[in-house]
Amino acid sequence: MILSGLEIAARLGKDIVIEPYNERALGPNSYNLRLADELLVYENNELDMKTPNATRKISIPAEGLLLQPGTLYLGRTVEYTQTRNLVPMLEGRSSVGRLGLFVHVTAGFGDVGFSGFWTLEIHCIHPIRVYAGVEMCQIYYHTIEGNYIEYSSDKYQHNQGIQPSLLYRDFANDNS
Repeated sequence: MILSGLEIAARLGKDIVIEPYNERALGPNSYNLRLADELLVYENNELDMKTPNATRKISIPAEGLLLQPGTLYLGRTVEYTQTRNLVPMLEGRSSVGRLGLFVHVTAGFGDVGFSGFWTLEIHCIHPIRVYAGVEMCQIYYHTIEGNYIEYSSDKYQHNQGIQPSLLYRDFANDNS
């Protein structure tokens, strides 16, 4: 089951932490999260899953930043979230998608117990100007049935900023 907006608000400080929290961002069954003021882009056109890939930071100025097709931008939410006893999910907002801007297309499934900022995978189909602080995506919560183990990976848990892929760590731990 997906929690209603009123249930999200009722669980704040218990199963759900959203900091900073703004009541106006609460919807009927989700909460809108904002884009922070910087992005990461990979420096190389060819990426390798088995190695760390170099990135560079781009600041989003007050007049906005024009994103270009063919580039993957990594952003993060302004809001820090923590979730207990629920599965957090992230989706792009439909108003953003209708402009041809895709946010968090492949990695919206969170883990029960996740604490941190959400890294957003962003790409566009035509040039589009984005602004820091825009409500870019929405978080919603599913209940979970049965016993579970909370997320505790050292890859992304308790992050403080934009996280590029750390998939290469999986190869280092592969004993096959």
